[in-house]
Amino acid sequence: MTPTITAFERSPDGGKGLARDTRVRWALEEVGQPYEVRLVSFPAMKEPAHLALHPFGQIPTYEEGNLALFETGAIVFHIAQRHAGLLPKEADARARAITWMFAALSTVEPPILDLSTAKTIEAGEPWARDRLPLVVDRIRVRLGQLSARLGEADWLEGAFSAGDLLMVSVLLRLRMSGILDEYPNLAAYVARGEARPAYRRAFAAQLAINAPAG
Repeated sequence: MTPTITAFERSPDGGKGLARDTRVRWALEEVGQPYEVRLVSFPAMKEPAHLALHPFGQIPTYEEGNLALFETGAIVFHIAQRHAGLLPKEADARARAITWMFAALSTVEPPILDLSTAKTIEAGEPWARDRLPLVVDRIRVRLGQLSARLGEADWLEGAFSAGDLLMVSVLLRLRMSGILDEYPNLAAYVARGEARPAYRRAFAAQLAINAPAG
């Protein structure tokens, strides 16, 4: 059965791959699973039909038969469990890859998202200028730890896994800040992820939706 995912009708990032449906697209492309996309507008995301799929009114969602999922990490985990290619077969290696999935979303991404909030929503606050360096410092602590763990390896735990897919997706949010460039091995790690054919297909699919008409 072909799954259906939801995506922004018009992505806030203009199709630069930062919307979370890109992560799901990438996972599906890695395992060779065809999928369909249902585009939703911002008003539609708050309507009952979509809230029945995603109680917080966000994207993406994932529908496959009677199964409906929300939360990117859960969707990618489901795909990785259902199809070969994103999790190792050996039990301990599989557990480590899953650990990196949680680490990407629970430990590394929060301070990165905090930076986006500080630069946009909070930018006009009188305390914003003093807070921003603290946010950046928290990111640098996490990146330093991640950089030390990755070292000279291509991927976090042997072969590419769903842990790398989510970690690269999280780190991509730092591209415009210049912070990632302070850690050459992490910048190279992200570049390896972007070079994967499955990522390129996922990125191109999302960009096509947001391309200017004509």
